Amino acid sequence: MNDIRRTILWVIFGFSLVMLWDQWQVHNGRAPTFLPSTKPAVTAQAPTPAPGASAPTASAAGVPAAGGGSAATAPTASSTSVPAERVQIETDVFKAAIDPQGGTLAHLELLQYMQETSHGGLMPMVRRLLNMPALPVVEEPVVLMDDGPANRYLAQTGLLNPAGGGAMFPNHLSLMAAKPGPYRLADGQDTLEVSFESQPAGGLKYVKTYVFKRGDYAIHVRHQVVNVGDQPRDPQLYLQLLRHGVETHGSMLGTSTFTGPAAYTEEKKFHKIAFADIAKGKAEVPPASETGWVAMVQHYFASAWLVEPTHSAGLKREFRVQGPDALGPNLYAVAMVANLPTVAPGATQTVDTVLFAGPEEEKKLEALAPGLDLVKDYGIFAIISKPLYWLLDQLHKLLGNWGWSIVALVVLLKAAFFWLNAKAYGSMAKMKAINPRIMEMRERLKDKPQEMQQEMMRIYREEKVNPLGGCFPIVIQIPVFIALYWVLLSSVEMRHAPWILWIRDLSAPDPWFILPLVMTGTTLLQTWLNPTPPDPMQAKLMWIMPLAFSVMFFFFPAGLVLYWITNNILSITQQYVINKRLGVTK
Repeated sequence: MNDIRRTILWVIFGFSLVMLWDQWQVHNGRAPTFLPSTKPAVTAQAPTPAPGASAPTASAAGVPAAGGGSAATAPTASSTSVPAERVQIETDVFKAAIDPQGGTLAHLELLQYMQETSHGGLMPMVRRLLNMPALPVVEEPVVLMDDGPANRYLAQTGLLNPAGGGAMFPNHLSLMAAKPGPYRLADGQDTLEVSFESQPAGGLKYVKTYVFKRGDYAIHVRHQVVNVGDQPRDPQLYLQLLRHGVETHGSMLGTSTFTGPAAYTEEKKFHKIAFADIAKGKAEVPPASETGWVAMVQHYFASAWLVEPTHSAGLKREFRVQGPDALGPNLYAVAMVANLPTVAPGATQTVDTVLFAGPEEEKKLEALAPGLDLVKDYGIFAIISKPLYWLLDQLHKLLGNWGWSIVALVVLLKAAFFWLNAKAYGSMAKMKAINPRIMEMRERLKDKPQEMQQEMMRIYREEKVNPLGGCFPIVIQIPVFIALYWVLLSSVEMRHAPWILWIRDLSAPDPWFILPLVMTGTTLLQTWLNPTPPDPMQAKLMWIMPLAFSVMFFFFPAGLVLYWITNNILSITQQYVINKRLGVTK
């Protein structure tokens, strides 16, 4: 029996090494060796018509077909015309490029959020140990949107004709002229407006105005529909986000924050829409509503189309998605299509919307629109993670440092569970006190297993010891531990947040592995304080499993390791005091 257990243990240990090696490969920008990723390759390209072919249809280019049917050919610039130059926008938080074709937001950099770009390879610490020169690391702003073939991500708008076969209205394929004006937010200026105007099509002219505000990631977009014809028109306004379908790699816990489209209505609440479901034609979208928004979600950042509250009342909107079959390889789109009131000849219909494009800061998202804070993905532990984040945020307001806020959070949690832990640690101390009797009894009755079991239970009853009593605090802490993992994983506030000395980013692993080593030492010390299981195999397992578990922490965010170290130190202190009070010594 012992040989079988030993074999199983070595199999588990070997599989753990395989997973650790694969995660090491992924961490260094390489493909996994043993467990290849199933994520789709990045091969998306913008759909373009073949030479001599007709212009792409609105549906094929990403515009939701009117009424759910196929759309006719969209108005486009002449194939012989020279493409107009993009308008380059710069504010204190954005560097953007707007394409005159449809007035589409085609490039967006977040100037306040930097990302490190290196040439991959071994981790810095390993390179130093091997006396290898450090690789150059460049800090660049986070690029949220772009129209490159490998990472296409656009914010598009336009008009649809619900009549189907009738005249086409201006949409995101229509060439629009930028109105002259400044394109850079000057010092002392709080607002920057950039307008684009289309040529009439189907009797309508479309004017789109972007309003950028200082320090604001919510771009206000004003849509003006001008009827220049002699007949009333009933247009639809669509607000669309188109993105490549590449998802992030899973973490060491096999989890990652959600990447993909999402929609919200007051009736159906928040609804994630997986890329895979769209590709299979099984995506579920909310039914038409007079409330709601659509978004594209990814780790730390999101974009979302919202309708200003002053225009929301009575503005019925539909929610639509499209995938590679309609858009091209690895491209996905989510759109909100609103039915506008009839526009009489010579009249203008105005709709004010908001394009949020920025970090998933929970409080700011809550203030923008109902449910928008839900784009910050806490996984299935949101019911615990949200209160934990709130408490962390309150501590951060007092302490001004996220690392010390994590330490303070652990102290508060330990205080909350103090008496529960004390009871459990007392049970463990009693187990340790009677351990010599148990070992002597096992040796005496080693050839009589049934009698040994009966005698063991008798000793437990006499000493009023629950052998499982020490497990309860760990069981209680596991959901809190995983919930905090999601808080650290999904909170952009933790991104690049320093603690002390060498810890410059609590959301990334410790670059010198000092915290994981300290965590391993405290875990082993805690194991030493606990009672030794009477079974030799269990006793060995009690030492091996903490070591194997500690190895995983080398890849965990530094903030999570800091949480566990603080928890271990407080637990060790409490266990030592209880052991000493009960006269239990090693």
